[in-house]
Amino acid sequence: MIRAYDEIYLEKARLTLACMLDHAVNCLALDLSAFMGMFIATGIGECFEHGDAGIVAGRSGIELAHMVAEKSGLKSTFTETVRPYAAGRSREYWMGWALGYYQWYTSLPFAYIINYVPAGDIRDLYDPYHEMDIMQFCDRMSGLISAVSPETNLKRLRVLNGMSQSQLARDSGVPLRTIQQYEQRQKDINKAQAEYIIKLSGALNCSPEVLIERL
Repeated sequence: MIRAYDEIYLEKARLTLACMLDHAVNCLALDLSAFMGMFIATGIGECFEHGDAGIVAGRSGIELAHMVAEKSGLKSTFTETVRPYAAGRSREYWMGWALGYYQWYTSLPFAYIINYVPAGDIRDLYDPYHEMDIMQFCDRMSGLISAVSPETNLKRLRVLNGMSQSQLARDSGVPLRTIQQYEQRQKDINKAQAEYIIKLSGALNCSPEVLIERL
């Protein structure tokens, strides 16, 4: 699978996301779910998931937390507090560390992930998953998404974009019947023509990898 950025940047990306969430919640006193909504709404989340070097590796997590807050109009409304303990001990830090890996591993957009597994629920996975291998966390996340919405990635993304099957067919140039077969799992989208995947991802404004079934 082609991922948005090379694995050599993964640890830095995870550290950045971890520090960002820890700082936002425990220093800026922002609500976790609200902050994740800001992270996504400002477009910073999309830059992160696409491997924008200035976001993934060019800023610290603290800088990114302030950037999200300021772009959301909170520059003069929050009060920063001093951390009473090491950042690495917080559940928010762990959440960012784990979520950073899951997003990179699956190529799923943050908005997509949070839509099916709310930020607070991800944080609650701290026990027992902070002591487990990261792949066990990934399996759990994928299981939660599948349980909430057993549809294919194609259907989920189409619905999230507010598109009907016929509209997607018109916009992508992929036959309507083929789209229906992919969504009903009568055809395996993982074996689809590369041309179809590219056309569908273009119409849905997502990376081609997101349409691949991994859950």
